[in-house]
Amino acid sequence: MRKINGVAAEFLAKKRIAVTGVSRTPEGHGGNVVHQRLRERGYEVFAVNPNADEIAGERCYHDLKSIPGGVDAVVIATRPEVADATMRECAELGVGMVWMHRSFGEGSVSPDATRYGREHGITVIDGGCPLMFPPASDPGHRFMRWFCHVPRSV
Repeated sequence: MRKINGVAAEFLAKKRIAVTGVSRTPEGHGGNVVHQRLRERGYEVFAVNPNADEIAGERCYHDLKSIPGGVDAVVIATRPEVADATMRECAELGVGMVWMHRSFGEGSVSPDATRYGREHGITVIDGGCPLMFPPASDPGHRFMRWFCHVPRSV
């Protein structure tokens, strides 16, 4: 097991990141917030939603395999039951790092997806939010880190 700070830093060192579950109705949706903040921080970020071609004026991909050139890491911000299929797609594509978003409640975390990813050599962060860690963080998310489910190690 590795400490979360180191794993989060490794994840955020990746420059091509897909965010699954970016919503067409973005108000208050965690995936949209993560997508936008990573873009603002200089990451090459790809929105994934099987039901949208465009979100907030930007291209949206229906699945991970549609992203030209692939990605280095994935943030899953969907319902937990969708996380399983996404994790399998990550394994198929050779994506080495996946973060299942979770602030309050269960978020996107699926124990089955976590287990599958780890069995297939994927580093899985099963909780918390990339925006809780530098260089993507902000004061609000750093504060939330103390109240939300963030694993101490992965």
